[in-house]
Amino acid sequence: MEATPARARAYVVCVVLGALLCLRPLPTVHAPWWAVALLAALYAGCEQIARRRFAGTFYPVLLAAAFLLPPPAAALVPLPGALFSRVEQGSPWLRRSWRAAQLALAVWAAARVHWALGGRNAVVASDFPYALVPALAAVLAFCLVLTVLDGGILALAERVPLRRAWRGLFLRSLAPIGVHGLAGLMMAVLWRSPYGPVAALLVLLPMGVSWWVFAQYHRERAAHQATIRALVQAVDIKDGYTRGHSERVGQASMMIARELGMDDSRVELLRFAGILHDVGKLGVPTRLLRKDGPLTPEERRVIELHPEYGHEMVRGIGFLGEARAAVLHHHERLDGSGYPYGLLGSQIPESARVVAVADAFDAMTSTRSYRRARPVSVALEELSRCAGTQFDPLMVTALVRALGRCGWHPSVTADEVQSSIVFPPAPPVSSGMKG
Repeated sequence: MEATPARARAYVVCVVLGALLCLRPLPTVHAPWWAVALLAALYAGCEQIARRRFAGTFYPVLLAAAFLLPPPAAALVPLPGALFSRVEQGSPWLRRSWRAAQLALAVWAAARVHWALGGRNAVVASDFPYALVPALAAVLAFCLVLTVLDGGILALAERVPLRRAWRGLFLRSLAPIGVHGLAGLMMAVLWRSPYGPVAALLVLLPMGVSWWVFAQYHRERAAHQATIRALVQAVDIKDGYTRGHSERVGQASMMIARELGMDDSRVELLRFAGILHDVGKLGVPTRLLRKDGPLTPEERRVIELHPEYGHEMVRGIGFLGEARAAVLHHHERLDGSGYPYGLLGSQIPESARVVAVADAFDAMTSTRSYRRARPVSVALEELSRCAGTQFDPLMVTALVRALGRCGWHPSVTADEVQSSIVFPPAPPVSSGMKG
């Protein structure tokens, strides 16, 4: 979080102060500190395993603590695991403090609701059917606090509008947290049974199996992403003038998709589509990609085969879905003058229309062998001029809105090794790009 804005840092401080207030002990209630220590150690161990194996998190122990302990004691359970977790980027202690405070508040709220609804008595008596209602309410409180706080930090740190930051966050989180809540309730009931805490630990076994299944899926997905990275790196090496172009097109495609209100899974697919859109250049002779002068008609026809080459390369990657269509059709134009098939208007897949705008935008704002980069404002004016003929106006408008709110801060910058060349005036967008 090194680049975290001041307002986001202030927000984190407020959340930490709120968590500290929740840790004040209740004068009339005494917590079994051995149970607090055991649950905290168990959570810390499970959390380390979860994050190392598949970058996930582990809530059953936290929710079991909310069902078993008074609210201030329950809020202590996540602290060791969060404060000593691994942080691979940004400011470690700011991230750790944020995570610890967020979880402490969520567990405190869950325990408070559970306590107020008489859930503790139902757990102590192992009255399982009657324990479900307060447990469900506690899970809802836990999920609500987490999502409200997550949406707030997203809005402040990433400048995402609050409405968009919170959109669907609670509903997407509720199902997995609900499953963890059921496991936590089973742990709490067994903990209070004559068999004691040892029996409660048995609940973690089926959770471990589900972890293993998810980890297998995660490894397969990571292997696909490694393949994608290797393909993109190969394109960047082959076409040195456009190094970083694919990653930037992926970033711009993602911004357009978010502005259009697409769900997270489609946003991710559009990012992959942008990253892979030029992978077919691996099948184009290097001399054509690096040619400084204008292309002959025959040479242009060879380069125009790259969408079909790319589609052949990625069609076996199952999880890409509609991203494959974007690779094939990102050079189609609304007026039917594009390639490879001359599709018209709505015949062009939506994913391809998104990537086409992102591709043209980055091509204009990056330094190439035949011209210098244009300013963002000039590139957007050119996109707007060509909207309706070459580009989908909806996608152009979405990019303009997204850049107006967030600016353009590409994570991969253009290769500037040719900066000493004297460049001719920039050609129009419709004729000045090699692909």
